[in-house]
Amino acid sequence: MRNIIFTGKGGVGKTSVAAATALRAADMGYKTLIMSTDPAHSLGDSLDVTLGPSPVKVAENLWGQEVSVFGDLNLNWDVVREHFAQLMESRGVEGVYAEEMGVLPGMEELFSLSYIKRYNEEQADFDLLVVDCAPTGETLRLLSLPETFGWFIKLIRNVEKYMVKPVIRPLSKKIKKIDDFVAPEEVYEKVDNLFSSTEGIIDLLADGSKSTVRLVMNPEKMVIKESMRALTYLNLYGITVDSITINRIMPDHTEDPYFKKWRAIQQHYIEQIKSAFAPIPIAEVPLFEGEVVGLEMLRKVGEKVYGETNPLEILFKENPIDIKKVSEGHYKVRVRLPFMDHMGLEPKILKLGDDLTIRIGDYQKIVALPIFLAGMESTGASFEDKWLSIDFSRPE
Repeated sequence: MRNIIFTGKGGVGKTSVAAATALRAADMGYKTLIMSTDPAHSLGDSLDVTLGPSPVKVAENLWGQEVSVFGDLNLNWDVVREHFAQLMESRGVEGVYAEEMGVLPGMEELFSLSYIKRYNEEQADFDLLVVDCAPTGETLRLLSLPETFGWFIKLIRNVEKYMVKPVIRPLSKKIKKIDDFVAPEEVYEKVDNLFSSTEGIIDLLADGSKSTVRLVMNPEKMVIKESMRALTYLNLYGITVDSITINRIMPDHTEDPYFKKWRAIQQHYIEQIKSAFAPIPIAEVPLFEGEVVGLEMLRKVGEKVYGETNPLEILFKENPIDIKKVSEGHYKVRVRLPFMDHMGLEPKILKLGDDLTIRIGDYQKIVALPIFLAGMESTGASFEDKWLSIDFSRPE
């Protein structure tokens, strides 16, 4: 299955471009599912149909889905939430507050991620999965969760494996007070299922032969800055951005001074985008006379974005993370971070065993080092032509 993920700053029209991509692929004969993981769903409005938490057929070869986080929480996390509520009530916390304690931060995003993995593992009857993600900041948080949340899940699993089953559970049969705090086995099963459902999702999204991200932006200063940060962080996670769509460009045939001024401002920023984001392919979509709603208008958007190009093609290939041999016993681990110098951030690097942790701002990536690097020492890092380069050498 081919996966295409769309993101961009809120209000730039990413849902329209995502829907236009899915519809164009469906018109070409590809069985396509477009799924919205944005809590503020607008996919159904864009397609001008009513969507639900399960795939709904929209047109020939096209299905749409708006992920229902509330339903997933009730279905997959009810036992855990109930146990947390009981614990809170035993400490004097009652009602809705006790219920909310069972929903950990990031749960909604994790369940959204699990759908992407599920459809790929099940080899569902689709050729293409288009994901209409939340605005850029939420999407980056979504991608960082398996890295930052994974340690907590592992901790719970290890506590159950090494403490609860062999020690605490046998004691709980004799001491009732302990039994009040020991979670039922179903709680650990639900935690284990959540971990399993999202484990490896970043590897799937970082597989450039299957998954790519496409950025949507308007020719505006703040939007460009956010897109620069997005590309940098996506590269940190090893995820390929294979195209950029500049949306809502003013027409050049207007004589009105007000719109001519806006046109000139937009052209300045379009040139800036082309220069900064090269060599990633860039498509331009005009500001249409009518509202982009419904299949007919979405087809017009798809024509502008892709022309004669197959939307399933990987439009740009570049490995954001690579390893280079400099000399015998000297290697460089390189991560392409094209706009890090504009962000005023210093990367923090930590090597622990065969894991290399790279942290930039609020986001971090754990890179599993190959065996031949695990025994080497990190001897420094530098920023070279938009690449973070980390040196590794054998200890004397």
